[in-house]
Amino acid sequence: MIAKIKKSNLKGCLKAVPSKSFLHRMLICAALSEGRSRIGNVIKSEDILASIDCIRSLGAEVIEEGDSLMIRGIGRKMTENAAFPCRESGSTLRFFIPVAAALCEKATFTGSERLMERGIGIYEDALGSKGIKFSKEKGDLNVEGKLISGIYEIPGNISSQYITGLLFALPLLGGDSEIRVLPPVESRPYIDITISVLKLAGIEVEEPERNRFLIKGNSSFRPLDTDAEGDWSNAAFLYAMNGLGAEIEVSGLNGSSVQGDRICVENFKKLDKPHETIDIGGCIDLGPVLFAYASAKNGGHFTGTERLKIKESDRAAVMAEELLKFGVKAEIKENEVIIPEGGVKAPTKRLDSHNDHRIVMALTVLLMLTGGEIGGIEAVRKSYPGFFEDLRRIGLDVEINEG
Repeated sequence: MIAKIKKSNLKGCLKAVPSKSFLHRMLICAALSEGRSRIGNVIKSEDILASIDCIRSLGAEVIEEGDSLMIRGIGRKMTENAAFPCRESGSTLRFFIPVAAALCEKATFTGSERLMERGIGIYEDALGSKGIKFSKEKGDLNVEGKLISGIYEIPGNISSQYITGLLFALPLLGGDSEIRVLPPVESRPYIDITISVLKLAGIEVEEPERNRFLIKGNSSFRPLDTDAEGDWSNAAFLYAMNGLGAEIEVSGLNGSSVQGDRICVENFKKLDKPHETIDIGGCIDLGPVLFAYASAKNGGHFTGTERLKIKESDRAAVMAEELLKFGVKAEIKENEVIIPEGGVKAPTKRLDSHNDHRIVMALTVLLMLTGGEIGGIEAVRKSYPGFFEDLRRIGLDVEINEG
């Protein structure tokens, strides 16, 4: 699909979409409980639909009631074989692998080619050393063996999703366990989100020293009755537009949230000044929108960018490719991105989403200023299906065509 966007003045009120980080975690906790849960303020993005499919694969019952889900969990019920369709969701894949190893004799994970390319090497090392076997067949991932309690050492600079997956699974085991997260630890706020949702489900995680977690075995998840809070990651695109002249009132956000991406507001203010350096190691998903904003403002120097390579696209490289169409020549280094001063010009070529939802939304921030075309916009279904509909309501002049 192609969006043809004209330079637009945006003004109005929008409600923040629900946080998929919270929703993923709530769905899994509800599925592992021994009762009936209600989760409200649900967005049916592709990633959330993947997690719904996967908790059904575990045996949980899911009933939709408006924007809420009623979920009857399975507790610690074992299953012989299960298939987990993860679509393009890296978090779904990484969250469910340890859970499947705890509850299934054999599990098969399916997903897009790009998802499987991103790999699960951390689990192959950490779980493989404890008897879990991984194999690939026709692009699918097979996991066999029984997860055991014990000490797990996980590097903290790859993805917090590996830690989250273990935090879900280890309470289900017969013995106590420990997770040691090896420094440097990036994206710590996502671990905090996991711990906060586990606490709602009655699972206490002790942290006797920073990034060392103790988990009691034989624990029971209790049912949830809660709503997901608004998503700061997606709201960041709206705040970027505000910094570039829009007047959007964003409701439904928790100003004291543990979501690390709420730092977006502070980072945009920094980029309003020249010669700023920002470390995005702890808020890596903000990379594309910060690069876009810096391009339209005073440039910027970004560090901690290395993990952008393992996202839905190689986000630093593809943003550099697309920004060049705006006349902006970004410099990409191993763990740095430098955006020059100078502003953006209307692109003369169609922009490409690279099948990445955050690339679509970041480039749309700039197209609000310049106008232009972008292809592959259906990628927004991954996290914010109503992105263009919401923006159209508050003044974005956009025509969407099949292409």
